[in-house]
Amino acid sequence: MKFWIIFCASAGAALIAVAVVLAIINARNNVLDGPGSVMSYTQITQEKAVEMMARDDGHIIVDVRRQDEYDEGHIPGAVCIPNEEIGAEPPAGLPDKEQIILVYCRSGRRSKEAAQKLFDMGYTNVYEFGGIIDWTGEVVKEEHLDIKIVNEVEKADFWIIPDTGKN
Repeated sequence: MKFWIIFCASAGAALIAVAVVLAIINARNNVLDGPGSVMSYTQITQEKAVEMMARDDGHIIVDVRRQDEYDEGHIPGAVCIPNEEIGAEPPAGLPDKEQIILVYCRSGRRSKEAAQKLFDMGYTNVYEFGGIIDWTGEVVKEEHLDIKIVNEVEKADFWIIPDTGKN
C-alpha cells in the first residue's frame, strides 16, 4: 500500500511538471533550444511578420545581413545590424529591450543566430521570420551616387560655383 501512495505522488508531480512546461511553450510558441528545452525567441511565418509590420506598435525590422547585401535589396523600413556585429553588448540601434524586434536575413540561418543572441541579451519580444529569399513583399534598394571631385578646372566634368550672395 505504501508503494502505491509513493508511486501516485511521484506520477502526480511528474504530470504537473509536464503540464506546466507545455503551458509555457504553448503560451509563447517559442523555439526550443535543443537539449534541456530552454526558452528562446519566437519563430513566426512571413505572413505573420507582414501582419505585425502593418501594426503601429513601435516595432523595428532588423536585417542581419552584411551592409552590401542590405544595399542590394531589403524590406522597407528595415535597419541593417549585421549578425557578425551582434556580440555581448546590446546594439546601439536597439536601446529598448521590450520593443518588438522582427529579424530576418537571406535564408534564415543568420537571423536565427541573431535572434538567439538578442534573446540571450535580455530582449523579450524577438521574432524571427526567415530569409528575404522567400519574401514576396516589396524590396527597396539603396542607390549610391559616386561623385568624383577633380581639383583641376580643365579636367572637371561639371562646375560647382559657390554662392557669394551676389547676382
